[in-house]
Amino acid sequence: MKTKQVAFLGPEASFTHLATKSLFQQEVLVPIRTIPECIEAVANGEVDIAVVPLENALEGTVPLTIDYLFHEAELYVIAELLSPIEQHLMVHPNNAGRWENMTTVYSHPHALAQCHKYLFYRFGKVPLEQSSSTAAAAKYVSENEDLCIAAIGNTSAASEYGLKIVEQNIHDFQFNHTRFFVISKKNYCIEQEGHTDQVKTTVMITLPKDDRSGALHQVLSVFAWRQLNLSKIESRPLKTGLGHYFFIMDVLEDEKMPMMVGAMEELKALGCGVKSLGSYYTYETKKEAIRS
Repeated sequence: MKTKQVAFLGPEASFTHLATKSLFQQEVLVPIRTIPECIEAVANGEVDIAVVPLENALEGTVPLTIDYLFHEAELYVIAELLSPIEQHLMVHPNNAGRWENMTTVYSHPHALAQCHKYLFYRFGKVPLEQSSSTAAAAKYVSENEDLCIAAIGNTSAASEYGLKIVEQNIHDFQFNHTRFFVISKKNYCIEQEGHTDQVKTTVMITLPKDDRSGALHQVLSVFAWRQLNLSKIESRPLKTGLGHYFFIMDVLEDEKMPMMVGAMEELKALGCGVKSLGSYYTYETKKEAIRS
């Protein structure tokens, strides 16, 4: 049997990489530079599966992931990974003695936001520069030892790129977790040891074009009277004009169950556009895995 190739938002030692390794231990892992490139790699058949960040407990949804899955790709979610996040400040060893005088801090935009209060009160107006991932920031710092700069990332990135951690756990709130989507061209559900009991379905819904009053209430009623629990509802711009949105909903039920089938049919009868990303289980990454 051919070994599957699994793309992840790289480079190696990114949080996405650590989460991916926790679920895919026998597959070939392929680092890819950006979220759209990860998604396109699956859509084009270059890899079998991709793992991309979806949502952080502190900073919310990663818009690029949701928007790309809605507008650009016909893919399915076959699992989700829930991983704890610990952010550390790291520098090149040659700069360990003068890190408090750093000129720039590099990291992924979400990581910078997760450490906003720390950075503001500790370093004031030191410029913050965005990277495609925390690991990319660490790699950049490792390659520029002549610059007094720092990265924010995990212990694995510090080890992978030979950096020294000078401040630990600098994120502003302790409950810091990220959800990752595992996506595929095929609609199936990964079922292996270690998943949570609750199955989940993610659907994307557009309201009827006649823009009638109470349309969103009707949509929510479709789930309410069937006692289908929504664990999340969020809106994103349709990119067709101000005030035009689609909605992302996580439903705690399998899409194959009769009540879910009926809900999808009723939504379509109401004139809604409905796109299901499939049903899947959640796999939780242990803290030990992100410290390896």
